[in-house]
Amino acid sequence: MAVQRTFSILKPDATKRNLTGAVNAVIEKAGLRIVAQKRIQMTKGQAETFYAVHSARPFFGELVEFMTSGPVVVQVLEGEDAIAKYREAMGATNPANAAEGTIRKLFALSVGENTVHGSDAPETAVVEIAQFFAGNEIVG
Repeated sequence: MAVQRTFSILKPDATKRNLTGAVNAVIEKAGLRIVAQKRIQMTKGQAETFYAVHSARPFFGELVEFMTSGPVVVQVLEGEDAIAKYREAMGATNPANAAEGTIRKLFALSVGENTVHGSDAPETAVVEIAQFFAGNEIVG
């Protein structure tokens, strides 16, 4: 397997509860390196662009409102098979269905406030990383 990068967001429900360090510990325990990280206040425009794939869905407005409701931590993670590894570490979207020890089982409040986002494919990761990071901000 090749080393790859994936994109991660620690959502407002995580930052509000000061879980950045705890979530990062799970990420690192999963064998991933955090090669870029910053805390930002996502704008409405950034959230609408980021979640454009969901723009026709009934929950789009609520999702944008949630993602702009407080600070988030955006990250670039690196490791062997990073996308699959991070998705496994995140757990199922619904925390009730997430495996023990996963980020969402440990920290998520609900399906909507599910603590983290992770890229679902290599192409998605490239686009998502580029939306929030310049190349010189990623330091492996």
